[in-house]
Amino acid sequence: EEKRREAKRREAKRSEEKRREGKRSEAKRSEEKGSEAKRREAKRREAKRSEEKRREGKRSEAKRSEEKGSEAKRREAKRREAKRSEEKRREGKRSEAKRSEEKGSEAKRREEKRREEKRNE
Repeated sequence: EEKRREAKRREAKRSEEKRREGKRSEAKRSEEKGSEAKRREAKRREAKRSEEKRREGKRSEAKRSEEKGSEAKRREAKRREAKRSEEKRREGKRSEAKRSEEKGSEAKRREEKRREEKRNE
């Protein structure tokens, strides 16, 4: 009877230890699983953050590019306007020179006519 009780007690002790060991390893697995989940979550957040950063970089690059394009267009328009007004100025000078020449020719013609009339008198 004593041996049987002792064997039963040892068996109970052994199974209790086995149960505790099972609980410990389950807790360990659970913790590792939690750590793994946290690690994955941190990795996911980091990937999301870097993707947003990349997109922001692309947006600001596009904005700079557009502003640069607008600036180039503005300079081109200014250059064309300067060219047009320079051409207008030159045209004005040519017309003035032509008028001046015609006026001179007209004066010479009148002077010639006057001399001719004077000779005829």
